[in-house]
Amino acid sequence: MSDLETRINHWFEHISEMDPSNVEARRDVELVITKLDDGQVRVAEIAVGGEVIVHEWVKRAILLLFRLRGLRKIEVGPFEYLDKLDLKTDYERRGVRVVPGASARRGSYLSPGVILMPSYVNIGAWVGGGTMVDTWATVGSCAQIGSNVHLAGGVGIGGVLEPANAVPVVIEDDAFIGSRCMVVEGARVGKGSILGAGTILNPSIPVIDAETGEEVSRGYVPDYCVAVSATRRREYPGGEFFLPCVLIIKRMDEGERHNKVALNNILRDHGVAT
Repeated sequence: MSDLETRINHWFEHISEMDPSNVEARRDVELVITKLDDGQVRVAEIAVGGEVIVHEWVKRAILLLFRLRGLRKIEVGPFEYLDKLDLKTDYERRGVRVVPGASARRGSYLSPGVILMPSYVNIGAWVGGGTMVDTWATVGSCAQIGSNVHLAGGVGIGGVLEPANAVPVVIEDDAFIGSRCMVVEGARVGKGSILGAGTILNPSIPVIDAETGEEVSRGYVPDYCVAVSATRRREYPGGEFFLPCVLIIKRMDEGERHNKVALNNILRDHGVAT
């Protein structure tokens, strides 16, 4: 455990006493936010065995930041905001393309090659190189997005700050998240996988293999799968109801890259709207 981690944990034990007058605590917290912003630390990462490791002390620093900063006016051209946190800047040096209408908070990390269409990336998020965050997509606080991912128009990637040990949403490398999908509350999409448009994924939603009918997980689409939103029948004393699930309709070869034409054909073959 580093000295900085120890100090952050100490300040967090006294979070109810924190306010902008605590200069020493703010110095430590701002250092963590700078490291987040530059990619030197991250909230979570995938370990060698595939487990998602959450660095709780980093999340605690973000929570402390809201206590240690007061509201201030921010002017960007004709726009005025009132907030506690700064917006990210210096995109040219970072090698990030940002279309007008997009914004990211300082303390998020955008790798070189990221493209932000008019969209939003919150503090603590990590976005890998070559990823596109498409129009009106949002990347919530602490979400971990891999490299060469496409978050299509209107995608909602949920954020999570509290409790400090809660696992954030993880989208692994080469995934495609279709328009208007919602991936929230620590759900995970595996490497190279595809979510059809409008799919909702959270840890309580079962993921079912269409060929076997077996539930393979809850809230986790494994690597190299094509998955869509579906329902399954359940009987209760009050009647028969159809509850949401996510259906794996195809398993791709490892390393197989999706393309739009092939994806549309797969979805049409299974009677799914494209």
